[in-house]
Amino acid sequence: MSTTATTMTLRIVSPDATILDAQVKSVQVPGEDGLFGVLPRHATMVSLTDSGLLRAVGADGEVFEYLIHSGFVEVRNNEVTILSRSAEKTEDIDLARAQRAAKRARDIMRSDMAELDLTRALAALRRAMIREKLARKR
Repeated sequence: MSTTATTMTLRIVSPDATILDAQVKSVQVPGEDGLFGVLPRHATMVSLTDSGLLRAVGADGEVFEYLIHSGFVEVRNNEVTILSRSAEKTEDIDLARAQRAAKRARDIMRSDMAELDLTRALAALRRAMIREKLARKR
């Protein structure tokens, strides 16, 4: 690894595919304990990610924004690998779909099923609300 590196490789991988493979100058990751940044030559680390906005600045200045959900991030040898349950570009978020998902989660929480699936319903509601927020920002 060069000590003068100004970029690093960012890979976002979901169970279905590699979502992004790009050279970037910086990455902001929604970690389990809050947002954290990674720059070239960052120390090796592994951390849990949370649902939220991942933002990266490409080598050419292009901004990448993805909504990621629960997973892991590994930083090693100027490579940042995000393993996420799912990832989507913020511009691809469908506001109406997010609103329907939030309504479904709220309905489950109000129903008799809430005792059985409250944790999953809360997680689904949180993901839907993040999607709604990001879709409205566009």
